[in-house]
Amino acid sequence: MSNGHPTREEDFDLYVLGALDGDEKLAIESHLASCADCARKLAAARGRVAALSFSAPRVAPPAAVKERLMRQVRAEAEGRGAEDRSIAERPARGEVTPRLDASRGSGGRWWLPILAPACAVLLIATLYLWRQNEQLAQQVNQFRSTMIAQQRELDETRSVAHMFEARDTLKVSLAPMPGMAKGEVKVMYNSKMGMLMYDGWIEPPPEDKSYQLWVVPMEGKPVSVGVLNPATSDSAHWMTKVPAGVEAKAFAVTLEPAGGMPQPTGPMVMEGST
Repeated sequence: MSNGHPTREEDFDLYVLGALDGDEKLAIESHLASCADCARKLAAARGRVAALSFSAPRVAPPAAVKERLMRQVRAEAEGRGAEDRSIAERPARGEVTPRLDASRGSGGRWWLPILAPACAVLLIATLYLWRQNEQLAQQVNQFRSTMIAQQRELDETRSVAHMFEARDTLKVSLAPMPGMAKGEVKVMYNSKMGMLMYDGWIEPPPEDKSYQLWVVPMEGKPVSVGVLNPATSDSAHWMTKVPAGVEAKAFAVTLEPAGGMPQPTGPMVMEGST
């Protein structure tokens, strides 16, 4: 117990199964009277134990055991009948009453001292395995998530390598426009793959503004690649997907309201032609 709280979750299961005694049992009982959180945990433990008891498969007893049990039942029934008949012959006050055989009443339940501990051990073992299975399931899910993330990184690396090697990949440097923010930006673009890679730096924009990168196509309106909000002039490197099949004649960075716009509205900050 730590600050009155059980330090092990299985203590609630052991308490429900009656496997705790002495100071441990008294400590939990005295704590449950004033702790709603532990009372909820105890209720959950009772539910688990009840569910496990119903999930245990039924086992048919051997014929010899069944026959011996029936003999014990008949013997007890006959004993009770004899006891009822003896009521009419009860001795008067002061007379000595014959002592009944103490073993007669418990003979039909000889198996309880053996079966009860065995069931408790079985339930504890089942609960332990249940918890272990839950932990393994969590570890498998974490491993699966890690594998998915690694697979994404591998796919991205392969895509970058493919784009670098492709003959139709454009490599364009963007030059700052006179009087605008300083910077040095390069882009790699492959229209068939629908991929663009950004590499470079640019001075931070005003607080209420954002930079926006555009693909200027041979025909039609500019296509937004993304919004840039550099907090510093440090170099940045990222890759993004763009609509495939857009033939570019130029790339541009404009200064737009914070968050960007569907189409360019502000002054051009940087520009580079193919």
